[in-house]
Amino acid sequence: MRRDIFHAISDPTRRAIIALIAFGGMTPNAIAEHFDMSRQAVSKHLQVLNECELVKQEQAGREIYYHLQPKKMKPIADFLEPYRQMWEKKYNQLDTVLLNLKPKKK
Repeated sequence: MRRDIFHAISDPTRRAIIALIAFGGMTPNAIAEHFDMSRQAVSKHLQVLNECELVKQEQAGREIYYHLQPKKMKPIADFLEPYRQMWEKKYNQLDTVLLNLKPKKK
């Protein structure tokens, strides 16, 4: 079954894995050390991330390293951008209101 990236990031464990490997590749065992779950459960999460192409596997000797594919997260950023703009506009409007409410010095 082919999953999409929104399914992949819907789980907090998978989001945590993404955060862990964002700055460098890690082995499944190294990733599993950060969670209170079995190595097999972590492997299933990695499988979902791999199916969605958010991570790639790299063989280095006997070890497999998982690396984040940040370009694959662009659809998430594209989805969130209108909301970011909306909230930025609202915060700017709030700043304006708060500045106007400040008492004027004589």
